[in-house]
Amino acid sequence: MAAPILRDDALTARPDGFELRLSLPWIRSMPLACVTELSVVIGGARCDVAVALGDREIPPADLAREDAWWFLQDRLVLRGSASLGPGAHRVEALFRLVVPYLAGGPDGPLVLPLREERELDPSVHRASASRDVCGEVAPTTGASPAAEASIGATGGPSGSDDAGGGAGPAHGGSPISGTADRAPATTLPDEWRLSANAFNWTPDVVGAHRPAHDIVVGIVADGVASVIEVEPGQVWPAFPAPSSDDVLRLRNDVAAVGGSVSMVGASIDDWVGTARRRDDDERLAFLLPQLRAASLVGAEGVRLPLGHAGRPLLERLLPVLEELDLVLYEEMQGQQAPSGAAFDDIADLDDPRLRVLVDTSMLMPALPVTYLERMTSLPAELHARLREEWRDPATHEAVIAALRGGSVPPELRTTFMNLIVRFGRSTAADLRPVLSLVGAVHLKFWDLDDTDGRVSTPIRELGSELARSGFAGALCSEWGGHDWLDADATDMTRAHLALARQALAEGAAA
Repeated sequence: MAAPILRDDALTARPDGFELRLSLPWIRSMPLACVTELSVVIGGARCDVAVALGDREIPPADLAREDAWWFLQDRLVLRGSASLGPGAHRVEALFRLVVPYLAGGPDGPLVLPLREERELDPSVHRASASRDVCGEVAPTTGASPAAEASIGATGGPSGSDDAGGGAGPAHGGSPISGTADRAPATTLPDEWRLSANAFNWTPDVVGAHRPAHDIVVGIVADGVASVIEVEPGQVWPAFPAPSSDDVLRLRNDVAAVGGSVSMVGASIDDWVGTARRRDDDERLAFLLPQLRAASLVGAEGVRLPLGHAGRPLLERLLPVLEELDLVLYEEMQGQQAPSGAAFDDIADLDDPRLRVLVDTSMLMPALPVTYLERMTSLPAELHARLREEWRDPATHEAVIAALRGGSVPPELRTTFMNLIVRFGRSTAADLRPVLSLVGAVHLKFWDLDDTDGRVSTPIRELGSELARSGFAGALCSEWGGHDWLDADATDMTRAHLALARQALAEGAAA
């Protein structure tokens, strides 16, 4: 998703200069120390700026020593002494963002060079849920008896364990295309629960027109789904150690409109800056507040990428999971294969608190139509291969060759990486050796063009495999096409849940 750094109202004139408010162009809150090499150019001239953190002003280079976090919806305030004349000004903001939970190679985290340039008028003002980053460090939270006693102040979690409006027809701007009219959905097995991931609303959260809390509660209030997954780095400002008050408010407000939270998407930041990797004691300390928040919000489980924790940390987590009554799901997706050390670890530990989550991005018979439309400036031969022969192993070789050979246009390189990481070539039958370990599913979708069954067929085939294996658990709608598709998340999710319900039911009955 191309998130902006400079919004329409980013520039403000002051008697002694200007303020520039930067938005975080990412999908999760980040440590302030991850912002490096920050600079500002206005009207072609580089400006000296200070970062305003509440009552303090610090040089940009000193962000590396800050312990506070930049919440996804908030803005980082820069102050400069340059005078602004009347009218619009050409503004350029540049910085590098360290992504501490993603590897950029064997010896360090991913580092992204970020830049945005646009015309800004200091007189423009917009209503927003954004606050200014203050630089305060949130205290580590625990689930105190007093806090737990307030659970259910509005009645406690209620409603069914199934998607709310997901069984209804598609409406608004998200028709399901490329398929014949669908028959009414049939009944799913009793042990299967449809849900929706609040991650689908990432563009709305990043846009900050409403508080993230209200957006998440609105998923249930609008009847999209009564069971939801949440991303703590998107909804709780004090991530990774959200306050008990914020966690309980979400639990109670979701319950008040008939819903509940089923799972929390946790993460572990492996790196401190670019030079030091956290040891397992530090990684555990980073994760524990997220586990406590998941328990307090009423979730049944938490989610981590497959193999990210590692066996030593998994062994230390088991008693914590038991104490908090949580299941840890390790998620496999994209081009990961259903085999290897991570599966061996889960099987060897043989504990019901450790399960596998299957993401259907693994099971792609063809690429999304909207993605292919975005990639038309690729070499014609490569584009044709992507369009017609996605599952052919030679297509992967062609993708790698194009990247190494420099034939990928610069403006497509980020989106192109989906072909290497996020889009998989497995089939549902390939999952049979690990289905006994599977406790949850992400029904990943990129768009709703079902030409040749590219959306519905893998869901139907997976439904058949799950039914034969005796699966019981949640199947969650998760939209991953934000990077190239501008669409309404509510409409997209409603339509996808309708499609998924029918495809799963057909698969289960086959």
